[in-house]
Amino acid sequence: MTIVGVVREFDADRGWGVLDAAETPGGCWVHFSAIAAPGYRALTAGQRVFFRAEAPGQDGYPYRATKVWSDGPVEPPDRVPDGDASRAYRSTLTIVYDDDRCWSR
Repeated sequence: MTIVGVVREFDADRGWGVLDAAETPGGCWVHFSAIAAPGYRALTAGQRVFFRAEAPGQDGYPYRATKVWSDGPVEPPDRVPDGDASRAYRSTLTIVYDDDRCWSR
């Protein structure tokens, strides 16, 4: 079931916040990874959102959001990794062995 709610608070530095809705009395904990949006994902206090939630909750809240979106009541498809994500989130390692330095006794 899709729930319509409002963002009570969201700490972008910590990556989590709380959503309020009649269907989630006491608040619904939300982590940035549950936000269905490309790129940087954050919410703003007072923002209207649509979400899915489960119980038990997390960190003292009775509910935990499993998916959050703000573009309308139609649930977007599950998020796939961004193909154009910043290179800051990627790393590579190349190991080259120099046979001249390998020896045994």
